[in-house]
Amino acid sequence: MHSPVLLVIAHGSRDPRHAATVHALVERARALRPGLRVETGFLDFNAPAVPQVLERLAAEGVEDVVALPLLLTRAFHAKADIPAVLRGAPPALRIQQADVLGPSPLLLSALERRLYEAGLDADQKRSTGLVLASAGSTDPEAIAVIADVARELRHTGWCAVRPAFASASLPRTEDAVRELRAQGVRRVAVAPYVIAPGRLPDRIAAGAQEADVLADVLGPAPELARLLLERYDEARSERPLAITA
Repeated sequence: MHSPVLLVIAHGSRDPRHAATVHALVERARALRPGLRVETGFLDFNAPAVPQVLERLAAEGVEDVVALPLLLTRAFHAKADIPAVLRGAPPALRIQQADVLGPSPLLLSALERRLYEAGLDADQKRSTGLVLASAGSTDPEAIAVIADVARELRHTGWCAVRPAFASASLPRTEDAVRELRAQGVRRVAVAPYVIAPGRLPDRIAAGAQEADVLADVLGPAPELARLLLERYDEARSERPLAITA
């Protein structure tokens, strides 16, 4: 019996760095589990589009697919866009939608990895204020998750943690940096809580000009590759959702 195909569903972007980062992350997941077939589809801007991948899999005789949203929170794309696309899949496919990536301890580990790669020393953590900068959302559930992640990070030893958003919500990255400075925090680091480069991560970077450290996006961090497989395994062990056409 063949294992279900893992279909990683990314948002897509006009920025070519986005798709390149997604493909690098998926390739890393493939390397961790060589026997698993992993495909990539995009909701917009990039090829292949999710419906094209689903049609191709059905034509090849694939029966089972685990669709994994490459998203950090359960906002509009996870709740509406992706289920709608999956409902239009060929009837021969049995599709289980996996959960989004966050929250997860692996994401926090990847976040700290990027901060240390950007030049922050581990022994500076307790004297550093951290801005957790996400893309932003109008979904209250997604905003609440970011607040929870910030609180969790605070418990891991940072002297202060403030969430910030590149769009839809406030505060902006630059405002969170200034707030920490006003509170007497001498060293401030900005950690983009986003997967791939693009317009909103660039906005985060622009807002981090007064910070001491700016980490890279999470990208193809090994922790994220492990998390893709973890969500795949969780979906396989759960009762399938009614997404078949």
